Amino acid sequence: MAKTRQHRRNQKNGKTILILFLIVLVMVVVAGAFLFFRSRSTQTKPEDVLKKYMSYIEKQQYEKMYALVNPDSVSKEDFINRNQNIYEGIGCSNMKIKIKDSSDKSKDSVSYTASFDTLAGKVSFDNKASFKKDKEKGWLIQWKDSLIFPDLLASDKVRIYSDEAQRGQIVDRNNQVLAGSGPAYSVGLVPGKMNADSSADIQKLAQLLGMEAESIQTSLDQSWVTEDSFVPLSRISVSDTSLQDQLLTIAGVKLSTVQVRTYPLGASASHLIGYVGTVTAEDLEKHKGEGYTSESVIGKSGLESLYEKELRGKTGYTLVIEDENGEQKSILAYTEKKDGETIKLTIDSALQSQIYSEFQNDEGASVAMNPYTGEVLALVSTPSYNNNDFILGLSQSEWDTLNNSESNPMYNRFRQAWAPGSTLKPFTAAIGLSEGVLDPQKEYEDHGKSWQKDNSWGDYYVTTLEDYSPVTLENALVYSDNIFFAKTALNIGADKFMSGLDKLGFNVDVPFEIKLTKSQYANDGKITKEIQLADSGYGQGQVLVNPIHLASMYTAFSNNGNMIQPYLIYKDTPSAKVWIETAISPEHTSILVDDLKAVVNRPEGSGYAAHRTDMELAGKTGTAELKSEQGTQGEEIGWFSVFTTDPNLSKPILLVSMVDGVHDKGGSTYVVKKDATILNSYLK
Repeated sequence: MAKTRQHRRNQKNGKTILILFLIVLVMVVVAGAFLFFRSRSTQTKPEDVLKKYMSYIEKQQYEKMYALVNPDSVSKEDFINRNQNIYEGIGCSNMKIKIKDSSDKSKDSVSYTASFDTLAGKVSFDNKASFKKDKEKGWLIQWKDSLIFPDLLASDKVRIYSDEAQRGQIVDRNNQVLAGSGPAYSVGLVPGKMNADSSADIQKLAQLLGMEAESIQTSLDQSWVTEDSFVPLSRISVSDTSLQDQLLTIAGVKLSTVQVRTYPLGASASHLIGYVGTVTAEDLEKHKGEGYTSESVIGKSGLESLYEKELRGKTGYTLVIEDENGEQKSILAYTEKKDGETIKLTIDSALQSQIYSEFQNDEGASVAMNPYTGEVLALVSTPSYNNNDFILGLSQSEWDTLNNSESNPMYNRFRQAWAPGSTLKPFTAAIGLSEGVLDPQKEYEDHGKSWQKDNSWGDYYVTTLEDYSPVTLENALVYSDNIFFAKTALNIGADKFMSGLDKLGFNVDVPFEIKLTKSQYANDGKITKEIQLADSGYGQGQVLVNPIHLASMYTAFSNNGNMIQPYLIYKDTPSAKVWIETAISPEHTSILVDDLKAVVNRPEGSGYAAHRTDMELAGKTGTAELKSEQGTQGEEIGWFSVFTTDPNLSKPILLVSMVDGVHDKGGSTYVVKKDATILNSYLK
């Protein structure tokens, strides 16, 4: 029994010893592994350290770079300042290195070839990096300035000089400048010429410039300012002589001529041309690697933005090393400047200005085209803003006025889609003729001024303004009969009506240089209700049309049914490009053109106010009423689409104008009269 207990005791002790042995063994293995891998980590090859170091440069991770440097060779502060100022100043990117000699013959140095891109172009050079072995950290770089560039000494400076490219002009078809360089006055103060007590002067100056007095004082308090310094505060127009005279009565004020981006047409073409401004942080991020700096300007809106790449050109840069005396030691890279391109437009400045002058106080849009070539002669959105104000600088109150105005002058209306009203009726007729549900020779039953299909429509009626006879297609267009075209749409049917509008370019992008809102016939893409179909037939319901698209649709009447593509960039030999072939059949086109002539030339026609005796015009008015329920007075959008019919005219024109809010101005007749004035000026 005692032997048994002793045996068990021995077994237990043996197990304990075995467990302890295994624990010790595991600890030894772990420690060995730790020492092994630690040794491996400290034995990293110098070329690997160099590669890691270089990979941090374009990431701007200077602290990680310093962690790979022998701290005895340079202080952290000096290292970060030197590297950051140089690499970021020259726009370093796309860093690549190639090890030339990775043999073990010389572990304390590595020869390599480095290459990277800068603002001045690609830089490539052979170099050598020295290393020192640290017991704890392994191989560390012995840093010196020549690691950046082989010839760079600690006393040298790296400089990059820019040769700014001239921004390209935007000109009209007659080479009149729409955007270019022009003079302005920089308004500033010379401290030494100010009154001893200048507080009242600063208050007066702030009021004249739309600035805060505190802002002016802050500018004067900058560290670089001396008694003889010119401290710039704002810019003003050279044409504002009244303001200039007031400013010059203040002691210390000086006006200095500067060249700025200028827009001769101002508000007349602001939505089309746009404006430039100083780049933002967002701009720099978006255009990273494209050569922009915090001092660059960039197109902010309109064609200035759309053609930014072509207009800005390419700034020239010279990257050099200079010694402590400012003498040039070497040129590292050089790129020649390339001035921006001139963008020539099809726009006629005189016509653009005339249209703006007529509609400047209205909320609307106008497009003028050559109906045979597709050249856009004018593109106007009203009310407008003056893009020159963004160049000279807007005060906070001016900016607030622009943004808070109920008329929204910053809103570009020619890019949007609007209810077309009766300007759509010729195309409802075209679809009806194509589908065989409309006979141009037939006299239809008189339906009066109010009509509904049946009792299922409840209280809803389609109404029209005139009761006329006989009820024919021509008279329906002349009198702009809503009921006639509501019936036509119903007879066509929703599917064929939608298909017909699709054939006219609805629900697709208009092929145009400027992005436009797509035209639609339904908010969800499909006409599903009978009343909606009836309303759509005369351009209401949920139908929305972009003015430029509508102009293209009307070109079909000048081109045997082919819709012509609109364009803005001038061609020495203008030529029409068909957007939609046979949008309307030639036979039906001829019928509808005769009817549209009657709209303008018959005394009872809705477009008769534009009638001329020296030439023949054709067109269609439109009034779209926007209201929450039937029986109430709603807002009205007035339209007029009018075109010359003689292809041999020296200046053929198609003009589409839209004004929102004509219910108290005479409806579409208000637009007709203004378009007539424009045509009188253009066609004389």
